[in-house]
Amino acid sequence: MKAIRIHQFGGPEVLTPEEISTPKPGPSEVLVQVYAAGINPVDAKTRAGKALYQDTRPFPFIPGWDVSGVVVEKGEKVDRFDIGDEVFGMVRFPEIGAAYAEFVAAPQEDLARKPANLDHIETAALPLVSLTAWQALFDAANLSRGQTVLIHAAAGGVGHIAVQLAKSVGASVCGTASELHRDFLLELGVDTFIDYRKTRFEEVVKDADMVLDTMGGKIRDRSWQVLKPGGILVSLRSASFGNEPETYKVRAKSILAHPDAEQLTQLSNLVESHVVYPHIFQIFPLDEAAAAHRLLEQGHSEGKIVLSV
Repeated sequence: MKAIRIHQFGGPEVLTPEEISTPKPGPSEVLVQVYAAGINPVDAKTRAGKALYQDTRPFPFIPGWDVSGVVVEKGEKVDRFDIGDEVFGMVRFPEIGAAYAEFVAAPQEDLARKPANLDHIETAALPLVSLTAWQALFDAANLSRGQTVLIHAAAGGVGHIAVQLAKSVGASVCGTASELHRDFLLELGVDTFIDYRKTRFEEVVKDADMVLDTMGGKIRDRSWQVLKPGGILVSLRSASFGNEPETYKVRAKSILAHPDAEQLTQLSNLVESHVVYPHIFQIFPLDEAAAAHRLLEQGHSEGKIVLSV
């Protein structure tokens, strides 16, 4: 099969197209013919040696976690899928997922059936960002109707899904982005758009129930003050919170998304009900994974970048 492999950490140029053996599924795994693979910022960090487990990854390895495709083989213990089923998922995250390839052997518990109303390109944009948004908003913060959430980088991969999920439960959404993304976010349902280049968000947002911190650093440092007492900041960054939660009488939690087939199924149902829709920023063929990473690292993309396999 054709795959993208990494033989050493580095820039996008280390993403190398190669011909290698097709993997064999284990007893509880299915072999998925990959039609599309989603690209996420953690992919680039892993490629550069800046993500989790960078000291234990054996070289060479195939990067990527988000896949959409068709089951072509299954292990003897697989009872959730049949050959020919269209599936999607976040494979083995945060361990090596091997999604940038024509085939991937995936644990059945990491997969769900593909939304019927999306093609594989659109579906591959969903798993990591939608699970991250779901687990941040609902598992960590228990966001509910009538509450207010501030979503940083609201036009990005996680952000644009988080906006839609928050609106789906009746929450009020404040979103930061550049003016370029204003119309996009207003169409998604953002109630208060904040152009971070012109307006300091803390001058606009007050007494929020939740902040979704996708940025860390100074943005997070400025975010504590917008929360009401007892509110929660959920961070996708792993840095220490220090004494800030105690100082502002708020809560804080850092999360790392995990595969969850039940949540993927619920998200698929929301997609089929036209409540959630992934926005595709640009599509690259598998051989051009390096170009896709270069675009990703420029920042300011609207939605997701996807590899067509």
